[in-house]
Amino acid sequence: MKTEIRTGDLSTIEHAMKSVDADAKVEVDVGAQTVSVDSWLMPEEFLVAFYDEDLDVAIAEW
Repeated sequence: MKTEIRTGDLSTIEHAMKSVDADAKVEVDVGAQTVSVDSWLMPEEFLVAFYDEDLDVAIAEW
């Protein structure tokens, strides 16, 4: 699994998040290595989409 987000991953990540919730607002910060998803769904529901794209992720609480 990839542990680092690169600029080339941006559209793939956004597409993966929107496959879970088409109305989700997705922000990717490559420098901070974070993806923020604003959605009515629980964060855990997006993990499968990350794993499907071979990205190793964890949920961070803000």
